[in-house]
Amino acid sequence: MTDTDQMIDTAAGDAALGATAAGRVRGSVTNGTRTFLGVPYAAPPVGDNRFAPPRPVAAWEGERDATTPGPCAPQRLKPFPQLDAAPLIGDGGTRGDDYLTLNIWAPVAVSGAPVMVFIHGGGFIVGSKDASVSDGSGFARSGVVCVAINYRMGVDGFLPIPGVPTNLGLRDMLAALAWVKANIANFGGNPGNITVFGESAGAMAVADLVASPLASGLFQRAIIESGHGAMVRDIGIAQRLVNKLAKVLKVTPDAAGFATPDTDTLFDAIEKVASPFARLDLRDAGGHEPVFGISRFIPVFGDDVLPEPPIVALGKGAGAAIDVLIGTNAEEMRLYFVPTGVKRKMFGWLARWVIGKSNPHARAALKAYGLGTKGVTAGDAFIAALTDMVFRWPARQYAAAHQGRTHMYEFDWRSPACDGELGACHGIELPFVFDTLATATGPRGLAGEAPPQELAMRVHKLWVDFATDGRLPWDEFNEETRQVYSLEKGAASSEPVMPAAAFLP
Repeated sequence: MTDTDQMIDTAAGDAALGATAAGRVRGSVTNGTRTFLGVPYAAPPVGDNRFAPPRPVAAWEGERDATTPGPCAPQRLKPFPQLDAAPLIGDGGTRGDDYLTLNIWAPVAVSGAPVMVFIHGGGFIVGSKDASVSDGSGFARSGVVCVAINYRMGVDGFLPIPGVPTNLGLRDMLAALAWVKANIANFGGNPGNITVFGESAGAMAVADLVASPLASGLFQRAIIESGHGAMVRDIGIAQRLVNKLAKVLKVTPDAAGFATPDTDTLFDAIEKVASPFARLDLRDAGGHEPVFGISRFIPVFGDDVLPEPPIVALGKGAGAAIDVLIGTNAEEMRLYFVPTGVKRKMFGWLARWVIGKSNPHARAALKAYGLGTKGVTAGDAFIAALTDMVFRWPARQYAAAHQGRTHMYEFDWRSPACDGELGACHGIELPFVFDTLATATGPRGLAGEAPPQELAMRVHKLWVDFATDGRLPWDEFNEETRQVYSLEKGAASSEPVMPAAAFLP
């Protein structure tokens, strides 16, 4: 009998005990759900490991406590006007070195269950596996083994520092998926039936992993919520960010230089380069900046993780064996511009200036979305144009390029928060997907005071069914029929090409 076999045998009689290749973990059991928090999938990324690919976990003796989430990746959070954002991105957690960890929620006494691995969002600079909206207990109650992971972010995860392996954050995700494939049977999951899903930056990462040759065989299905594969940069262009940040920090633009500043000094510098007034041009030769200033830190292409832009790789057949469910929310950008008051204060030339920093067709795009039309405010046109240019149209481009089975959805239920103005904003689908509406309900809740539980049950079941065996109640997306499923209406329809198509690569 191997050591792992012995651990499995030992754990079998104690639901709170789990087995991994590195040792046993003790979690908790509540209402038929086994929960294991802060389980390491890679060694702490500090010292020699800081700017290195994820390395194996050192084995431990006895039982490791898995009842507390442990530290998060280093980050700095700021209050969000009018809304409580903590359920979406966490509260910043505690600082600590051992944060390449994951949470597991599993039904008691199950084997061969479908597995879902969640990658959180946050612009590749904030977020956590421990955000309450993405608690996986609901999936466990539905017979799924759910996993949520942390990964390196910001400078450590997505800055292509010369001499350092690129895309370390994506490499962490690959390591976590490999850990799940190797260990999840010990928690009742089927390593041959894994669905990876993510939201926002997490969805961008999932879209990239579908196209990555290094992800081959690690998962069978992917769910991409408000994300796509266009938010990537050429390594050469991303070097401008490396040099700018090094200049602000007054360090050399290499691993030794970026290892010098303490955490708070690093975050001060990140805030400076993130300012819309920072002298930092990250546009490509065509004048396009793929992130529209939302985050400076995104994956790069031109390495072994992403040899070419994901959309190009998909067109050549990359990821064709993976079933994809991809979708967006109808009014994504309201999250950024309604609670902050920007929508109300926006006027024409400012809208053109903001969009023009990322797209050479700002004036025409805003006109196409109603700027100058009676009854359409500058804020209305600004949000509608950016919603389609940043999220909705690139997601459709991704769906059209994917050579495998692809289904498209739209989340269109409108949140009544912010005096009815928040609408079907970015992130609003999450409490419905996880069936965690209570976390987003209340005076400052993203979903307002009385969100529809029936819709949460329907959306959650769609995700569970897809992860179980790929079932979905509508036809695949293609460029001819353009079938998009309205989650609120529960029906698919043919969607026309949107105006944004004329202004994006």
